[in-house]
Amino acid sequence: MCPTEPSPSVVHKEATGPDAGGAPDVSGAPAPVVSGEPVQVSDGVHVIPDRRVELVPNVGLVVGERAALIVDTGMGPRNGAHVLRQARRLAGQRHLYLTVTHFHPEHGFGAQAFKGAATIVYNRGQRDELHRKGAAYLEMFRGLSPAIAAELEDVELVDPDLVYDGQAEINLGGHTAVLRPVGPAHTAADQVVLVDDRVLFGGDLLETRIFPITPYFPPHDTDVDPHRWISVLDQLGALAPEVVVPGHGEVTDASLIGDVRDYLTYVRDEAGRLRATGVSADEAATAIDSDARARWSTWERPEWISSAARAFYDAAPAD
Repeated sequence: MCPTEPSPSVVHKEATGPDAGGAPDVSGAPAPVVSGEPVQVSDGVHVIPDRRVELVPNVGLVVGERAALIVDTGMGPRNGAHVLRQARRLAGQRHLYLTVTHFHPEHGFGAQAFKGAATIVYNRGQRDELHRKGAAYLEMFRGLSPAIAAELEDVELVDPDLVYDGQAEINLGGHTAVLRPVGPAHTAADQVVLVDDRVLFGGDLLETRIFPITPYFPPHDTDVDPHRWISVLDQLGALAPEVVVPGHGEVTDASLIGDVRDYLTYVRDEAGRLRATGVSADEAATAIDSDARARWSTWERPEWISSAARAFYDAAPAD
């Protein structure tokens, strides 16, 4: 690990980001509460499942002989505190590390519960993206529903204790976690965590039976890179993990990587084809949305199809 000194622990910078009008309607969803106990998915690796609750992530807990690593926190201080309690239950008094797959509120805005209790580790791009966008995303998420706003009450945007460049390897004692930046893709600074070359935490690069979340909100936030996302999935597939923990949805195997890649490739190809025929972005998005809903009829959150189509359409090279 190549740490550098972080900025002050609470971020107060102006940020750019979408408003609530750019996101799917989740006003009727249940409160985004991380609950339940960790489930072991591999030796030393546990997951608090999301139970397919909107805006609840799969939370990882990797316990070694000397230390433990938490991957993602849930949204807000209450969820962060629950995750910390579960980590302590599994790890006892072992040293704790915390990292997040990306800066989005449901993945990292519970980090304040870990201040002083764990060493918080982000890559430089994650830290910088939190500075640029964290405040705006906090306000946007608060506007999604009263239940979400309640979880985000009194949130502090917490900087890491350690910032790394390249990649970081954490020896937990008997288990090794490699933190690897792979963005831009879903966000500008996505990070995956590979444990013992067997278990992959993919964050929102991967969802099980959920249309990939493409936060494309022009002109506010256009950092999603759909073309590179496909390339990243190729890299992850080459790792051949035995267990894949998606950002949302059930824990599964490496076949999920191919499933998500197939969908994104379809949207890419259709957006490029329709753009070449001269149809507008709106027309292309409507056509792709209709066809994708039929092709992937068992997947949830089809509201994200049109934003993926527009991201690919706008990123397509001009003729």
